Amino acid sequence: MKNLSRFKNIIYSISFLFIVIVVGIIGFMILEPRYTFLEAVYMTIITIATVGYREVYEPSEGVMVFISVLIVTSFGTFAYAVSAISAYIIDGEFREYFKEYKVKSEVSKLNNHVVICGYGRNGSQAVTIMEKHNQPFVVVEQDPVVIEDIKKHSPEALIVSGDATHDEILLEAGIDKAKSLITTLPSDSNNLFVVLSARSINNKLKIISRASEDNSDKKLRIAGANNVIMPDKIGGAHMASLVMKPDIIEFMDYISAQGQIDVNLEEISFDELPSKFKNKTITEIGIRRITGANIIGLKESDGDFVVNPMPETVITAKTKMFVLGTPDQIKKLKELFHV
Repeated sequence: MKNLSRFKNIIYSISFLFIVIVVGIIGFMILEPRYTFLEAVYMTIITIATVGYREVYEPSEGVMVFISVLIVTSFGTFAYAVSAISAYIIDGEFREYFKEYKVKSEVSKLNNHVVICGYGRNGSQAVTIMEKHNQPFVVVEQDPVVIEDIKKHSPEALIVSGDATHDEILLEAGIDKAKSLITTLPSDSNNLFVVLSARSINNKLKIISRASEDNSDKKLRIAGANNVIMPDKIGGAHMASLVMKPDIIEFMDYISAQGQIDVNLEEISFDELPSKFKNKTITEIGIRRITGANIIGLKESDGDFVVNPMPETVITAKTKMFVLGTPDQIKKLKELFHV
């Protein structure tokens, strides 16, 4: 944002300098009719630059007054424009501006991407998983030191610099076209602002928010969060489960997003199915027969989960299927359903 502001200042100074040059050309041609357009341009440039070249014609008193006014008016602007442009290029800000422009251009092309607000412990883990699964994403972060860390560890990441609680920053990250938002800011109140803003902009957005306090859960859900995650609570429960049922938990970790890349767990909703597969039984859809992947669970329209559904189960509206398979099998699955 700072680079953009300085770039605008340069544009303004150049614009004013251009106006002064135009006025100078017109003034010379009016006050001294013998001047051609090219001679008027020459006189204007040497006057503004104060380089001291000889005049084309001996100036009249009127021309001398005009030259004096032109020098006073233009010299400061000319010097400022030259110094500002030089500093901008030398400091590398010119390059940084075009990097920001490139990011904006790339973000504008995204659709159904994930917006990650905050690059702390949770945000950085989310970025790692997105990269692992080739999921397009945008990171919103306002700390310059953290931004440099992102660039170091994730050179290809698209980063929007700014405060995620501001609507214009979320829009810059393409929240209106995103499919999901993950907000991992350290403050529950800031996460609440992000959730409220994001939900008001995109009512179809899936929102996952971090929370630190138990009483923040309800508030975040009322604001529009689909899921509220409390890292400390989940971490403790996970460690306890590793004591009680270590092999099961390790297996679940293995097939989850954090696990091995040679095993994928995919979620397919009823709306994503081509019409010929809707309201059909699992056997009729033939996922295992065609792709080799397995439907290991369902989430029914009433929110109930079904583990290891029977082959005669009908996939109806608002049902979601959980499919387990290798990357090749999941690829065939996506090709089958065109998702």
